[in-house]
Amino acid sequence: MLPTITMTAPDFPLVEPGNDVARMVLDNMPFAFEDGDIVALAQKIISKSEGRYAALSTITPSKRANELAETAQKDPRVVELILRESSEILRVRPGVIISVHRRGWIMANAGIDASNVDDDDHVLLLPEDPDASAEKIRTFVLNETGREIGVLITDSWGRPWRMGSVGFAIGAAGIPTLVDLRGKPDLRGRFLQHTDVGTGDELASATSLLMGQANEGRPMVVVRGFHSSEPARNAGDLIRPAEIDLFR
Repeated sequence: MLPTITMTAPDFPLVEPGNDVARMVLDNMPFAFEDGDIVALAQKIISKSEGRYAALSTITPSKRANELAETAQKDPRVVELILRESSEILRVRPGVIISVHRRGWIMANAGIDASNVDDDDHVLLLPEDPDASAEKIRTFVLNETGREIGVLITDSWGRPWRMGSVGFAIGAAGIPTLVDLRGKPDLRGRFLQHTDVGTGDELASATSLLMGQANEGRPMVVVRGFHSSEPARNAGDLIRPAEIDLFR
């Protein structure tokens, strides 16, 4: 049989603060889980369920936030939230602030988002600990079904040298997110010297084709047929350490 991977995006209800996403995953699964299945979930439903909202009316911008807001041409209250969510500000241009999120991701506006949020006063922050959120869902499914699955929490971002947004993994459990191929032979027997495969991001990007990045309303994608003997790792392992980042 030829290698095949399938992806299925079932209907999924709107998520509100306090909802049990793990239970919702099980209730909306279109078929019975099998060992090795991967459930990819949009970051936004995790953030919403965890109540990661911030009310702009309660935010008092600092002096630095006001200064950056003038350069970035952004709401100073949003900039203040970006500062609180970030460990370092790297670039500021009209319309965008590139920062190092406190969890290590380099991204625009610390991932703070106002799209698909119910009112103009609130914005949505990234989950507090996406790897832990993924592990919680994975464990719930294991306890309920006895099936060993992987869970991927995805977001989208732009890239410095390419146009267009793509999916990437911000949380993972039960998945080999980073596969080290160094020392393994290629087809001609030459040993690979520098090859690490970002499997978690590759899976996230593939599932984003079904999830969409606007109003598609498909925040859950089930991946079946992906096989790997590599050990599971979390999404944090995909972050390049600053000491080997040539562009910082």
